[in-house]
Amino acid sequence: MQTTSTGPAPLRSGAVEGPPQVVHFRQSLLWPLRLVRADGDARGQHTVEQILAMLGADSPWREHADEFAGGPDDFHARHYQEFVSFLPYVQQFLYGEGRSAGRGAVRPGDAVHGRDSPMQILRRRDITALRAVARAGDAPITLQVAHIDLYFFFDVDIVLLNVELAADQLSLVQAQELLYRLGRAYPAGWDASGAALHGLFDAQWLDAQGRVVAQSDAQQPAPFLTHVAQHRTPRIAADWAHLLRPLVSEHSDEAGALRVRLIETYRMPVMGYLALDDPGRLTREDFVRLGWVSGAGSHDSASPYSAQQLEQFEANNCYDHFWHAGGAAPHTRYLCNGDALVVVGDARAPFFTCAERGVLAQFRHQHFLLFLIAHFQRATLLMFSEHLVEALKRLDIRSMESVKRFKRAIRASFERLLRFTHRYWFHEISQQSHVKALWHLCARHLDLDPLYDEVRVRINDMNDYLDADSLRRQASTVVRLTVVTLFGLVGTITTGFLGMNLLAEAEAPLWRKGIWFVLVFCATTWLTTYTMMKSKRLSDFIDALSDDRQTWRGKLAVFRRVWRAGSD
Repeated sequence: MQTTSTGPAPLRSGAVEGPPQVVHFRQSLLWPLRLVRADGDARGQHTVEQILAMLGADSPWREHADEFAGGPDDFHARHYQEFVSFLPYVQQFLYGEGRSAGRGAVRPGDAVHGRDSPMQILRRRDITALRAVARAGDAPITLQVAHIDLYFFFDVDIVLLNVELAADQLSLVQAQELLYRLGRAYPAGWDASGAALHGLFDAQWLDAQGRVVAQSDAQQPAPFLTHVAQHRTPRIAADWAHLLRPLVSEHSDEAGALRVRLIETYRMPVMGYLALDDPGRLTREDFVRLGWVSGAGSHDSASPYSAQQLEQFEANNCYDHFWHAGGAAPHTRYLCNGDALVVVGDARAPFFTCAERGVLAQFRHQHFLLFLIAHFQRATLLMFSEHLVEALKRLDIRSMESVKRFKRAIRASFERLLRFTHRYWFHEISQQSHVKALWHLCARHLDLDPLYDEVRVRINDMNDYLDADSLRRQASTVVRLTVVTLFGLVGTITTGFLGMNLLAEAEAPLWRKGIWFVLVFCATTWLTTYTMMKSKRLSDFIDALSDDRQTWRGKLAVFRRVWRAGSD
């Protein structure tokens, strides 16, 4: 999967100079969020119908019955190639299990995928375009919205917002700026003039009639500053909040049964597809800016990157199996840093631009799904880590009820990790070479295996501590009961020897028997309770009494400490 340290040289195509033109551009954003339910229901186990009911009848989100749920006419070659790209256990996660002959035949229109798969998809269709202005003074760029989806997962409180955008005939600078600036949930800050840093200067989401339905307010610092000062958490920009609605931010004043919380940084993971008129005119610095999604720079200018950085980039971020002049899609290169997966290729190659069987189809299907699985796994592991922190923050060791809630929370986290491991955790997702290589490249940059091991060890350590604490408490209870039984045994044998009765009240009137019963009951109860209270010290005395190394004076000293205040 790795290249040599120097990497393949850019392919120069002759007399034409300057950056290439982006004939077709695709950008897919994937935003992992944590669900926080306001109704207190069981977490992560709602069906798509229950989710839609919680969102309300006025919600723009509707269940997306995809091609796997429809009839044969809706199922095409790209869907088949997507399906067979993955291993069987990944197929069950993504598509569910179809109905076998014994379970009934599949009829056109049956929503098999949505019911059997643990992954459920909602889609909104009221937004059709985005008008974006990268920098102040730039001409607006209109990108078409391919789809806006929400991905829910059974038994896991994670939701992923996916927005796919497309445009034709962009300059390389425009494509680089869109990859860099689009997909920021809130501004990173503002410059001296009050302009938002790093994000788009303006973003307007449009409906089918071209009307603005949502617009970014990133250029207005006051609401963001006030929100952070009050809630100690960032405020989601107005346009992204609108895309999520009726899902609302955890600290929003809006009402909502489903609320979301940020998991990682404000910058959303991004995928990019660039079909260039001549990829051979890309410089090494162009590839670095695309692979690290660092925005546009001056073409053929002095490189801002050191030789060491470039060497690491070529070795760690590039998949160059198809970066040559031969093959169905020549001059195709994959760039990955974990948070971004970018593919560049030649727009003159029909296979590269084919949306049915070519690289574009793979980008929208196989590559998107492997990117989704990787970021879903990472978001879920980070959520488990948050669960532990929240359980510890709520723990008050002086409150028995708080301790019980803490134990239930840790046990629940342990159970959820087990279910996640067996249902959603994969080390391999495909045996196809390029899908397998891209998966390993993405998983390695996201540190999925080290993160899983860290979370697993933390949860197991906490669970082991609770088990050890439970055994300690049980052992302490057994010791106390043993002490009570031992001291009670003296009186029992003494009074029960040969059936001896201290008081002959067998023929006494009932009222006298009742009085004696109450007196004996109270005395016995008090003696048992007092013995339990002193059981720890009495246990120490019994240990000292059985210790042959202790003198009688030492044993009497331990016995006197039974009634001495503060001797524990």
